[in-house]
Amino acid sequence: NQWCSIVRWEKTTRPFLRSREFLWQEGHTAHATAEEAQERTIQMLNLYADFCEDFLAIPVVRGQKTDKEKFAGAEATYTIESLMHDGKALQSGTSHNFGDGFAKAFGIQYSDKDNQLKYVHQTSWGMTTRMIGAIIMVHGDNEGLVLPPNVAPTQVVIVPIRQQQEGVLEKAREVEEVLSNFRVKVDDSDKSPGWKFSESEMRGIPVRVELGPKDIEAGQAVLVRRDTHEKITVALNEIAEKVDELLKTIQHDMYERAKAHRDAHTYDAHNMEEMKDIADNKPGFIRAMWCGCQECEDKLKEQVGVTSRCMPFKQEKLAETCVCCGKPATKMVYWGKAY
Repeated sequence: NQWCSIVRWEKTTRPFLRSREFLWQEGHTAHATAEEAQERTIQMLNLYADFCEDFLAIPVVRGQKTDKEKFAGAEATYTIESLMHDGKALQSGTSHNFGDGFAKAFGIQYSDKDNQLKYVHQTSWGMTTRMIGAIIMVHGDNEGLVLPPNVAPTQVVIVPIRQQQEGVLEKAREVEEVLSNFRVKVDDSDKSPGWKFSESEMRGIPVRVELGPKDIEAGQAVLVRRDTHEKITVALNEIAEKVDELLKTIQHDMYERAKAHRDAHTYDAHNMEEMKDIADNKPGFIRAMWCGCQECEDKLKEQVGVTSRCMPFKQEKLAETCVCCGKPATKMVYWGKAY
């Protein structure tokens, strides 16, 4: 298991998504049996999916890549696919079951319990810093970043109002200490409060605490949500509990909004005419049945401009026939335009 730097000579680069050099986390395992390798392959895919959903607030579709899209030489490639705000798909993590093909090619063997040489069964899985781009494209708005509280470097920023007035900055420091269980900081720079508000919004800090002389006198503070800009007045003696509740609510709401957006931009197609119309006019995922032939997969890419994103684990029978050729369908596939 490692983090390492990767270089790819991309003809066209995109910040965060397809830069020529990027970081990724990758893992490789070797197993005694095919069953153990398959179990680990799915385990890691689910780990990546849980990370995306529980920490990044990005809903994903879990499934298997087609033979055309799988890793070369792998028995099977599994993927998590997410939908960006512009309706394009993003492959957000993959997990590969290599079987014993590479082991046989490179002579990777082990002695089993009967002292017999056997070939290992291998897996590999990875996720990259393109997920930073995913966070920006799924949650960001015109004011800048909107970061999920579970991964935000700063979860709470305290902005003292009229901080030059006696006692204001000191009170802000007290509140910072009360909130020390969170990733919190006081913005005591000499910039104006309005500047600080804008900067904290641009940086995507989930909760802003506004604290001025009148607030201190009233024993309260104002909490501002980054995701909705909602303002909530809370008593200072309850601020830790309220901030904790608010961060959990923001995390939950960000995921639900992203899921609602994805679901609202997921369409079903039953024939090529519907497929073309949706691809041309409705950005998002297209669910459609497929016969399993690469010829149809190639045709959909050429004529409709979509690629197969995955065959989801949760299969549904949308129709009896392939969306492309009309022959009996074997799988329901998520299709889409992708980064």
